[in-house]
Amino acid sequence: MDPAEPPGDPAAGDPTAEDTDPAGNPAGSECQAPGQELLPFLQALRTLWSSRELQQLREEAWRGFAALDDPLTGLLDVLEGSQAWQRKGPSLEAWVVCELHRWLRSQPLPAPAQRSSRLKQLQARAVRVLANSPPSLVEPLVSIFQLQDADRSPLLTHIHQLYQEGKFKEAIMLGSKLKLQPVLDVDKMSTPLLLQDRANLVERYVAGFPDLQRRLLAFLDSWCRPGFDIGAVARQHPQVTSLRLDRLSPRALSRRVLSLLERLGLDPALCPNAVTQQRLAALRYLCYKRFMERSMSQENWVDHVQGLLGQNERPQEMLLQLLASPGNEAVAAQCALGLALPEEGLPATVAAELRQLKLQERAAEVPLEDRRDDYYRLPIAREDIHFLASGEALARHGEAILQPGQVVGVDVEWRPSFGTGDRPQASIMQVAVEGRAFLLDLAALSRPAAGQASQAFSRLVSRLLSDPSITKLGYGLAGDLRSLGASCPALAHAEKQLRGGLDLLQVHRQMRVVNMPARGSLEARGLRGLSLLVQQVLGKPLDKAQQLSNWDRRPLSEGQLVYAAADAYCLLEVYQALSREPASFFLSEDLARSLRPGCSERSGAQEPPRLQEASAPPWQGSHCPQSPGRGGRAVLRVPVAEREDSGPETPARAFRVVCDSMLQGLARSLRCLGADVHVLGTGEDHRRAAEVARQEGRIILTSGLPYHKLRAQVGAGRCLWVDGSLKARQQAEAVLRHFNVRVTHADIFSRCQCHSRRENALDTQAFPERGWPLSGLRHRGTRREASQDGRRSEPG
Repeated sequence: MDPAEPPGDPAAGDPTAEDTDPAGNPAGSECQAPGQELLPFLQALRTLWSSRELQQLREEAWRGFAALDDPLTGLLDVLEGSQAWQRKGPSLEAWVVCELHRWLRSQPLPAPAQRSSRLKQLQARAVRVLANSPPSLVEPLVSIFQLQDADRSPLLTHIHQLYQEGKFKEAIMLGSKLKLQPVLDVDKMSTPLLLQDRANLVERYVAGFPDLQRRLLAFLDSWCRPGFDIGAVARQHPQVTSLRLDRLSPRALSRRVLSLLERLGLDPALCPNAVTQQRLAALRYLCYKRFMERSMSQENWVDHVQGLLGQNERPQEMLLQLLASPGNEAVAAQCALGLALPEEGLPATVAAELRQLKLQERAAEVPLEDRRDDYYRLPIAREDIHFLASGEALARHGEAILQPGQVVGVDVEWRPSFGTGDRPQASIMQVAVEGRAFLLDLAALSRPAAGQASQAFSRLVSRLLSDPSITKLGYGLAGDLRSLGASCPALAHAEKQLRGGLDLLQVHRQMRVVNMPARGSLEARGLRGLSLLVQQVLGKPLDKAQQLSNWDRRPLSEGQLVYAAADAYCLLEVYQALSREPASFFLSEDLARSLRPGCSERSGAQEPPRLQEASAPPWQGSHCPQSPGRGGRAVLRVPVAEREDSGPETPARAFRVVCDSMLQGLARSLRCLGADVHVLGTGEDHRRAAEVARQEGRIILTSGLPYHKLRAQVGAGRCLWVDGSLKARQQAEAVLRHFNVRVTHADIFSRCQCHSRRENALDTQAFPERGWPLSGLRHRGTRREASQDGRRSEPG
């Protein structure tokens, strides 16, 4: 509550309704001289309070405070003689407390002797008042009566009483106001709030107390250990309501602990369990990239894994320590395979997984390193890739980079940290122009120690970004510039300097909105981001094997140099292709205009077109969607499954799949289109999907790590990896195209339980909101009908 304003509308109730003490006597009737002195003053305030004369009320209050010999004693007389201020809602007494607080802060501090003469007596009375006060009055009362310096015993008793009553937030806030944190048990005070997912309040509670911050981190870390049962803690606190235990899993909590650890700048050794959880998550991710997605080279994978395990520890012992808990056998086997650890020293379960993994590796179609022809190839020679690491190199090539009117591709690379707490520093900045690519070594050019080279670098980049005649292309350009600014102090405002920038990420989102048919099963191959855009526009994806490599290493490998150049140069070729034939990529007229040089002043400034305004893809037929506001009706159509290598057509109702628990939205979408869908329950073992698939003849749809393991257990073409970053509608369309599933009008909602469910789905416009093109559905006003045989049913 702002003490400058009354705590509510004075007209909301009778402000004098409770001006009696508990015995029924008039307020202040038992007071001595100070109370009698207050009566005319209070009467004047009540009149103004009732008449809503707020400015006059404040002026009268301040004159009255100045005229009182002892305003603090007078305030206690008023509060002890009334109960109106103890309840929720506005009251004159509560307003007087806040206004007196403001007035006292504007006055010069009294002498210490004057302050201590009667202060202890007043504090004893104020503590009793505080016990009945609402939260909004705690801070002003503590400040007015300097309760942080009062006798602690009654204050601690009051805090413990609040805790016993289940008022955990009020107890911890009062402890903070009174600066009593050092004498309160931080574990006990914080546990109920942590169970309610109010960790931010707990962090504020220990702010300014380094010992308590370390104690809190150690306490939170104890909840991150493997096998910890947070439910047992909740059962020990039955008075805690509104539990949020889903936010307190070891993985989720470890992220919060490490974030707090980084903000406080404390030693990670305080949180061994959280660090272990973090390393385990990083190992899982690295194994996924290397063995499942197959987008990381062996060299880069080993480099990162060894960095996680530590150079001075035996890898096998560290792995067993990290992966000791059940359920980590697959990751342990993948790490053992990648690091060539001997099978004899592994636990039996891990050794069994390792043998199975070796069989799968031998059965792999093509090694990662031998698939270069499948990827986008840099169209310039190796000698046209220039690595700039000195002021002289910048001077030689600066004119080519700053040529007015040209189009350049911009990208930034940094060494991935995998959430280890280290803030990643940008390592190189790529600038591609027609026929050449320049890789700027930020480690050599951007640090203050580089002297004149550093100044020349910051001047060159500032001129490049601020020149509106040079079109700067990027993919996630704003994020790259923020990373550049965080790594280079002289370019801290790089994002604000940008003029003439065009973020192709924004363009790509428009292409995905209108669902351009993919060339091949892109989703199944795990393509996303810039690699997916390059595939869709240029025909082949980027080779991302070097994306997660060590960009701080010098010299960079040949593979890194070519990858970095390609990452920036492909932006030029994508831009040229989109500019030549925007209609071929289903871009709206407004979006096509945005592709012309100089049209976009800021990254991400282009407003995406609405779906109704976007050009229709070919599979929608000759009828384009109409806005419901035009003509009062909308015609929507079912997607026709298309793919370049179309096989036999599968009717929707004969299409049987089993989805893992991470694809609930996809499962609902497919079921609404008539497919027979089985969904694994939350926590159900992924091996169950293979059992169901074999027993019931279903296809497995998965978005998780077990893809290769499941694929090995079912027949060829019976397991599909689905991109979990896509929306359910996009996932469903990718699946329909991949398996050439035919959806008819009669299939839609055919597996719903009753007709009313269909009407409810239509009335809530669930499918129009998701952008489904449902043919055969019309609506006019609130009356909608759908024919079962595919013929349109006109409204009656």
